[in-house]
Amino acid sequence: MSEKKGAKIFKTQCSQCHTVEAGGAHKQGPNLHGFFGRQSGQADGYSYSSANKKSGIIWGDDTLFDYLENPKKYIKGTKMVYAGLKKPKQRKDLIAYLKKATA
Repeated sequence: MSEKKGAKIFKTQCSQCHTVEAGGAHKQGPNLHGFFGRQSGQADGYSYSSANKKSGIIWGDDTLFDYLENPKKYIKGTKMVYAGLKKPKQRKDLIAYLKKATA
């Protein structure tokens, strides 16, 4: 897994809707700081879909790996308008980056 490659993926495919730093702004999507180990739909001040809030998903390596492949299939009714990251290696790189950047 490559954090560096993951950072590049985040910049090109995620940063238009998400921030990662502590106290970062919500954009079209929520700020992701501290989301590892947290239940989905819990970032203060962001208006989540009821599907996301009710999903009960705890974010970790496995749940993120599956979610990032096809968000709309993983959480039916999510507001996230992202088609997904189909290549497993790219998902692993992105998760490696997110683990560090959002801690």
